[in-house]
Amino acid sequence: MSPLYANPLVNACAGTILKNNMKDKIYDLLVIGGGINGTGIARDAAGRGLSVILCEQNDLASGTSSLSTKLIHGGLRYLEHRQFKLVRESLSEREVLMRNAPHLVWPLRFVLPHQVHLRPTWMIRSGLFLYDRLGKNQTLEKSEFVNLETSNLGEPLLAYMKKAYAYSDCWVDDARLVIANAISAHEKGADIFNYRPIKKLEVKDGIWHANDEIRARTVVNATGPWVGEFATQKPRLVKGSHIIVPRQYAGDQAYIIQNSDRRVVFVIPYEGEYELVGTTEVDYLGDPSDAHLDEYEINYLLDIYNKTFHHKISKHDIMWHYSGVRPLLADEQANPSTISRDYKLEIDTQAGAPCLNIYGGKITTYRKLAEHAMGKLKKYFPQMKPAWTQSAPLPGGDIENYTTFAFDMHEKYPWLPNTLCDRYARLYGTRIDKLLEGKASMADLGKHIGADLYQVEIDYLKAHEWAREAEDILYRRTKLGLHLPLDSL
Repeated sequence: MSPLYANPLVNACAGTILKNNMKDKIYDLLVIGGGINGTGIARDAAGRGLSVILCEQNDLASGTSSLSTKLIHGGLRYLEHRQFKLVRESLSEREVLMRNAPHLVWPLRFVLPHQVHLRPTWMIRSGLFLYDRLGKNQTLEKSEFVNLETSNLGEPLLAYMKKAYAYSDCWVDDARLVIANAISAHEKGADIFNYRPIKKLEVKDGIWHANDEIRARTVVNATGPWVGEFATQKPRLVKGSHIIVPRQYAGDQAYIIQNSDRRVVFVIPYEGEYELVGTTEVDYLGDPSDAHLDEYEINYLLDIYNKTFHHKISKHDIMWHYSGVRPLLADEQANPSTISRDYKLEIDTQAGAPCLNIYGGKITTYRKLAEHAMGKLKKYFPQMKPAWTQSAPLPGGDIENYTTFAFDMHEKYPWLPNTLCDRYARLYGTRIDKLLEGKASMADLGKHIGADLYQVEIDYLKAHEWAREAEDILYRRTKLGLHLPLDSL
């Protein structure tokens, strides 16, 4: 851990507060897991009047929730497997998230080059027709045919690709979406603790006891790929890896590339200077914390990319990579790419108190998952208030029009460089005012660490967003690690 980020006083105090202030308290919910499902449930429950404590073994969003393809999407390819309910719910949630977190979720146009030997034209057209119509009140641009021989969208692609289809979905800053939910949960009264593993969990007199210091009436097991450590049913673990390479093409569009194994790979503009390429889908055994990109996955992604684009890439072009493990609904026979991304919620009372286990799910539908979780727990907490999150902006998301908001921030903070102002607006939304409170010049931002990272942001993230280590800041709450290598600090 870099000394720039070390704060032993804060860390020591966090442990003291947990032991002293909570020894005699019985929470309604102990949420184990600080990913998107855990923070989403904590937020929903706290807003309904339940007392909530959330504990995460590492940093918030340090697992699968920061290691995704970073899309809010209906799942076009799920239509091929007749998962219509999941697609419909996902498309509806896409609209909710665009409205409630416009600084973190924004539209992205995808280009799907057509390869007739993989999927016939009628299948692509039918799928896009359904995709444009399954969700309620869709506001994004509809799909369309693209002639790659005349459109600039075809310029990066090899000449044999003559036509394509374009459609709309959304990009998301996945880790910051988790942080926004944690902030909202905390503002509603939830106690949030990262770097707080639950090592001991047992029931005494109908009450859950965790680590001999936390008591709760109900446990929510939202540990993602670790769900089997607290539950009898084990999920099927599938590893997905991504590589990040220097930007090879112009334009804001992303590409979705079909492959002969019936899977697709996304190529997405990333952090201005880069492209995000992924994902793989490989069955995984072992500790999810140990997942890493292997040689097979490198070759798989490079091969698909180089069969599609004029500019070729090699393993030497890989600037960064990451691997996440997804807990899918158990299906030992199915190909990993065909397993449903839907979720299942099960209450286990065998220990003598209820434990709600969360299986599966995807970032797009986390809010609906949280609502369904509250529905499952209603019988234990009949006093809980009604559902409320559908129309409630996430912290920083109280923005009517993002373009207008971004322009207003440039007017409000004219002393900020344009790129820095844009980055602050995207990451923090209206909470930019909290970040820059009392600041009137670049000198007020404190020490310049590198790239566009200043001491004021480090202090803010430690004080308001649970950041404790360099990696928490550089690769989750921001993506500045790509521009400022960790070993340079």
